[in-house]
Amino acid sequence: MTDIAKGLEGVLFTESKLTFINGTEGILTHLGIPIQEWAENSTFEELSFALLHARLPNAAELAQFDADLRANRALPEKLVEEIATFPKHAHPMQTLRTAVSYLALFDPQAEDTTPEGRYAISLRLIAQMSTIIAASARTREGQPIVAPRMDLTHAANFLYMLTGKEPTPEQARLFDIALVLHADHGMNASTFTAIATSSTLSDTYSCIVSAIGALKGPLHGGANEAVMDMLDEVGTPDKAAEYIGGKLDRKEKIMGVGHRVYKYFDPRSRVLRDYAEHVANKEGKSTYYQILETIEKTVVERIGSKGIYPNVDFYSGTVYSDLGIRKEYFTPIFALARISGWCASVNEYTKDNRLLRPDAVYTGATDAHYVKLQDR
Repeated sequence: MTDIAKGLEGVLFTESKLTFINGTEGILTHLGIPIQEWAENSTFEELSFALLHARLPNAAELAQFDADLRANRALPEKLVEEIATFPKHAHPMQTLRTAVSYLALFDPQAEDTTPEGRYAISLRLIAQMSTIIAASARTREGQPIVAPRMDLTHAANFLYMLTGKEPTPEQARLFDIALVLHADHGMNASTFTAIATSSTLSDTYSCIVSAIGALKGPLHGGANEAVMDMLDEVGTPDKAAEYIGGKLDRKEKIMGVGHRVYKYFDPRSRVLRDYAEHVANKEGKSTYYQILETIEKTVVERIGSKGIYPNVDFYSGTVYSDLGIRKEYFTPIFALARISGWCASVNEYTKDNRLLRPDAVYTGATDAHYVKLQDR
């Protein structure tokens, strides 16, 4: 008999210096630094550099990296024109997947799979992902595309391109923290998919398009959007306990609750919960937060002993909602953050590459013979 690791759970296939997760104790670190410290002290730009280089930058290096990101924000004009023609009914993840693939056509370095080439493409993708998502959202809503500004931070510039209004420093910082929390998370489904593609020595754009396809699924990036659907279904805080109790009694899945790795609170959810509470109270948008608070209490009381707790998707949607972002863009924003982790993992793996080729236990017939069509 052969043991099968369903979902590849517990299977080790490579080494990495980037991210460490201890799901039992609810620990997440990048380069050995706890995620809470990254969220409190760092920026998405700095974490992106750290992931790509597997070390912290000095001041001059960070300034240059930031300048390079800003200089690469603009999209080719032909791509901007193409985005404007995308069907408005298409899911934003479909348009993102198509736009990134289209972007490769304009990059003369697209087929460069050397470490230097992959790094250069990674930097451009990190810079341009936000522009693609904001442009797609604007055209989908029938609004003119807003060009990027070079004087704003990565987070502030995205919110500006998305809404047409410069965000407050607090709004920009809150969104920056959300990006930091989502930038990398070990060998999740989309990162593994990117690495699997890269292991064939395919180009970086193909790796990222593959990752976007994996992230699109509701069991991965789409979960935060599903959480907001759940909150709308609950309606008011006084109905939350009964609603979730019923789901638990029927053994139905609760979106934003439970995680393949974490058997305790997802540390990212603890950071976002505090910010969600702060924003909700300040902006007078406490309904969503109150519902989530009741759901979390009910879940912890009923099934916390089984190692099932809220994950990062549980609170991220309310943070985005309070920033004025519509729920159909939550998953693309996940990609906006995770692009750093995808690129860093691809670059790391391909430096000591081995083609991924798992196997399966065959359970079909062993002694069958072909039957001619007229005899069937």
